[in-house]
Amino acid sequence: MIKINENYLKLEASYLFIDIARRVTAFTDAHPEREVIRLGIGDVTRPLPPACIEAFHRGVDEMADGATFRGYGPEQGYAFLREKIAEHDFKSRGANISADEIFVSDGAKCDTGNIQEIFAGDTKIAVPDPVYPVYVDTNVMAGRTGTAEDGRYAGLCYLDGTMENGFIPALPTEPADLIYLCYPNNPTGATITKDQLKVWVDYARENRALILFDAAYEAFIRDESLPRTIYEIEGAEEVAIEFRSFSKTAGFTGTRCAFTVVPKACVAYDSKGEKQSVHSLWNRRHGTKFNGVSYPVQKAAEAVYSEAGQQQTRALVDYYLKNAALIRREITALGFECVGGENSPYIWIDGKRDSWEFFDLLLEKAGVVCTPGAGFGKCGQGYIRISAFNDYEKVQEAMSRIRAALAE
Repeated sequence: MIKINENYLKLEASYLFIDIARRVTAFTDAHPEREVIRLGIGDVTRPLPPACIEAFHRGVDEMADGATFRGYGPEQGYAFLREKIAEHDFKSRGANISADEIFVSDGAKCDTGNIQEIFAGDTKIAVPDPVYPVYVDTNVMAGRTGTAEDGRYAGLCYLDGTMENGFIPALPTEPADLIYLCYPNNPTGATITKDQLKVWVDYARENRALILFDAAYEAFIRDESLPRTIYEIEGAEEVAIEFRSFSKTAGFTGTRCAFTVVPKACVAYDSKGEKQSVHSLWNRRHGTKFNGVSYPVQKAAEAVYSEAGQQQTRALVDYYLKNAALIRREITALGFECVGGENSPYIWIDGKRDSWEFFDLLLEKAGVVCTPGAGFGKCGQGYIRISAFNDYEKVQEAMSRIRAALAE
């Protein structure tokens, strides 16, 4: 008799964004004449930068020529891309990360979910709340969490983020082995300073813990005093893995390319307490379960680091930041307290009511899709997240509709 992994039965009833999609579909089916403006999930709307498109075409052309055709590439990524990443994203900021510590993949979501496979089943997990659901759900699937009660899993250490602490939680008050951090934060849009991040790195070093640092939104940082990578913090290469993505940086949500940084100095421990190389473990897992990102896609990603690519991707991010600034201004003028929208594409709003109630109000009265904060954890209740990923004209229209809906 074939049996299932019963940990899947412990998952909350539905994945947040699936639930949102279901509600939006029901609304559009009932009101086909209404145009819905989607400011919910973090999906981009602007075309890929021209430099990336040109490189993509060249890569495809090479695949059409027997002399330049390529089959399987290196699972870890082509050297031409890994070297550019190391130079531009890390060494330029004083972080001593080498090309062979970079693993190219098809998405940061995949990597943040897959990375937990290389750690022991009894690893104690600490997650922020509110939190990107993938961090929690993949550990539920792995059997590390127990069952959920009142929206929280018994086996997880939750780190409460609030408006009062700027959504930068305090250090764990119970032992934690694996700590998830994300800055600029998804979902709240909060950012972290170097001094604040150093507190976490020091904690991990002192407690032989490991930080999983999701930096998928680092391209939105415009305040140069803020860290763009955790490796700007002394000693982080010993206790941190960093995840990056081209999805929001260059609009690759439909093209799929990201990378994970696992420094060779990063260690974890076996049952005897002896050090083991996390880099070697991830390299083994990556090579066994992944055949690499396609060559044309990696050529397109490489173009991000060209002079034209750097200008175009910055302009692309600036476009979404312009949207974010508009949303933040309008929401503040309506009397709501919020964070984010300055070094982040997300605006996290205290809705002064139940999250799903506010979601339904905006959908039904304004035809605008947001994301209910309750879907990100217990501390998200009462909040909504509005995403800046859409066309500027549609964001203007959405804010006009929200003003009208709230005035009724």
